[in-house]
Amino acid sequence: MTQILVLQTSARREGSASRQHTDQLVQALSGQHADARIVTRELGIEPLPHLDEILLGGWTKPAEAQTEAERQAAARSAELIEELLASDIVVIGSAMYNFGITSTLKAWLDHVLAAGKTFRYTENGPIGLAGDRKVYVVAARGGRYQGSPLDHQEPYLRTALGFIGISDVVFVYVEGQAMGEAEAAKGRAEAEEAIKRVAA
Repeated sequence: MTQILVLQTSARREGSASRQHTDQLVQALSGQHADARIVTRELGIEPLPHLDEILLGGWTKPAEAQTEAERQAAARSAELIEELLASDIVVIGSAMYNFGITSTLKAWLDHVLAAGKTFRYTENGPIGLAGDRKVYVVAARGGRYQGSPLDHQEPYLRTALGFIGISDVVFVYVEGQAMGEAEAAKGRAEAEEAIKRVAA
C-alpha cells in the first residue's frame, strides 16, 4: 500500500489556490496508485504549536525529569515523524505569505527535523535519514517569483528537506494569483498542465 501524506498550509478554507491544486495533484497521484492511503494534515486550519522550550524539554530531558506538557509535546513530534517516515509520497500545499513559507509549515518542519530520528550528526557532518520518499510542493503565489531572488519558498524547502535526506522534490507553481484575472487564469492553467505531466 502506498501512503500519501498531504500537508495543507493555507490559512484560507475557501478560495485557496494552493488547496485547490494540491487536491488536484493528490487526485492525479491516487490514480497512479490504486492502493493509496491518504493521510491529511490541515496545518493551516489546525496549526501545530511553534517550537518552544516545552518541546525542547521533551526532546532533551530524561523522561523522569519531563513535565506532562513536555511528554505530550515529545509524543506529538514523534507522531508527526512516524507519519512522515511511513509515507511514500508527501504533497505540500505551500501558500507564499510575505515571500516565504507559512509559519504553520515551518512549525511542522520544526517538529520533524529531529536529531537521531530524521537526521544524525557524524564526524563528516549531518546525514539525512528520511530520504526514501518523493515530495511534491504546490507553491501558490500572488505574483510571479519562480527563479527570482524574491522566491524564498523553494530554496528554503529544498534545503530543509535535503537536510533530512529528501532530494527528490518536484515543484508545481501556481503563480500570478493577485495580478488580475487574466494572469491568475494563466497561472492556474500552467499548474494544471504541470499536474497532467505528473499524472502521465
